[in-house]
Amino acid sequence: MMADSKPIIIIKKSGGHGGHHGGAWKVAYADFVTAMMALFIVLWLLNSSKQVQVAVGGYFKDPTGTSKQVGSNMQGSGESFALTKDDMPKLREELQKTVRQLDNFDSLKDHIEMTVTAEGLRIELTESASGTFFESGNSAPTQNGREMLIALAHEVGKLPNKISFEGHTDAKPFARDSNYGNWELSADRANAARRLMQQNGVRDDQVAQIRGYADQQLRKADSPQDPTNRRISLIIEYIIKDPATDAQKITEPEKASDPEKAKSLEK
Repeated sequence: MMADSKPIIIIKKSGGHGGHHGGAWKVAYADFVTAMMALFIVLWLLNSSKQVQVAVGGYFKDPTGTSKQVGSNMQGSGESFALTKDDMPKLREELQKTVRQLDNFDSLKDHIEMTVTAEGLRIELTESASGTFFESGNSAPTQNGREMLIALAHEVGKLPNKISFEGHTDAKPFARDSNYGNWELSADRANAARRLMQQNGVRDDQVAQIRGYADQQLRKADSPQDPTNRRISLIIEYIIKDPATDAQKITEPEKASDPEKAKSLEK
């Protein structure tokens, strides 16, 4: 019985290296760098303007750029950077920097006024007794007027906002037998400014209105014949977004990407 039993043989294997793990640190480092990049992007967005935040958010909602969501295509970008009431003071500063670069700014600065009003940013170019931006009694811009309007057109033409043009005169009447008076002159000056600015950057779809007020809106009511009553005004109007339209823009991409969800939205 004992002779037939086989001896038990125990084989011990010495432990070896389990495999090459030299690249594991690279994966951890890549995760760390990605996390840091995400942190810096968040910090940048927190310090960015509202328009930038909306544009970036719109891109991540629709990175293919096929929808109308803000920031996803050219149309979206334009809407996201439309100037609202809060942005007008900054625009005023930028335009003031532009006109300061004109060679004859020192002689014109007392005739340029930019104010934020209920309509938008109002730019008023007032006249002197001898004429500053227009010849006295004439609708053709002077050289100073042309340079000023062209400089403004280059900047304003980059905006999506609408622009209204106004013409004003003083109370000094034209000759009684003339068929051309302050009403015609004020409207013609506003239209001349519009024409010149459209030739130098302002788009057709930006022009909202041409207004001629004659002497009905005097700057100095107590001195109706003061030459500063003669002026043209450019109003860069606010863009007021319709919440209902914005909501529609958000739901449109959802309908396109998820037909089932579209049905539930319509219900």
